[in-house]
Amino acid sequence: MQWAIAAALICGASVLTSCSSNDDNPAIPDLNLSEKIIGKWIIADKDGQPALTNEKVVYNFISTTKAYLSLSFTDNSIEGTPWEDQREAIVEIIGNNITLTYEEVAGKTIIIEYHVEAISNTAMIAKRTRTIQQDGALVGSKEDMVRCEKQTADYRAAIVGTWQGRCTSEGSVFDDGQEHRWQYNADGTYVYYVKDGDNWVPNEGNTLNEYFVDGSLLCTRWVDNGVENREWWEITIADDKMNWTALRQNPDGTTFTATFEMEKVE
Repeated sequence: MQWAIAAALICGASVLTSCSSNDDNPAIPDLNLSEKIIGKWIIADKDGQPALTNEKVVYNFISTTKAYLSLSFTDNSIEGTPWEDQREAIVEIIGNNITLTYEEVAGKTIIIEYHVEAISNTAMIAKRTRTIQQDGALVGSKEDMVRCEKQTADYRAAIVGTWQGRCTSEGSVFDDGQEHRWQYNADGTYVYYVKDGDNWVPNEGNTLNEYFVDGSLLCTRWVDNGVENREWWEITIADDKMNWTALRQNPDGTTFTATFEMEKVE
């Protein structure tokens, strides 16, 4: 009798929720995930701390059964070194749990589970579990608490063109006191230019030179002397001006913020 009364109070506590999809566990309110999750999200915090820019992932839920992920990792003990530009994933939503599954390479399956504790039109808090399987066998798993923010802007198209600017974060390891120039092409490649006297010339020392933008996340990679390098930035673009911001970590564990400002040029 007491259980029935408690269940009735939970279901009647708000006209915005329903217990219809959680009859097996009436203590968990229905967060209406099927409607609220649609859209583009980016990881903002991990385990109560601002997420480093190189650890951010963008999720684009286009339906309750399909999503696209964008991420770039260089040395992750679970995922390895993936470079994923809008990788398609199968989505399953049961109650307050969201499961995304995709195959990174042949035989390697990535399963990402979100147990959602709270969600609004702008933010989501959830326990995330990432599991890696190789040919059906468990390789490893990792858990963390994350807060995601809804993305309302996407700069994939706006970044195409040539941009020139410099580092604006004082004392940053990125500040060499020089202007820099990048030409972002629509095919996902870019050209990095260096100054030769009064002229800008392509840097012939770099190869590969790929990038992608998803929401506000800009990821780049290039090969220099046979070694692949990567960078990560969160960007904004308005009126032919672009700003980059990135939260980085020093070897001693402390963090710093790097920033760039640039303008579009002919």
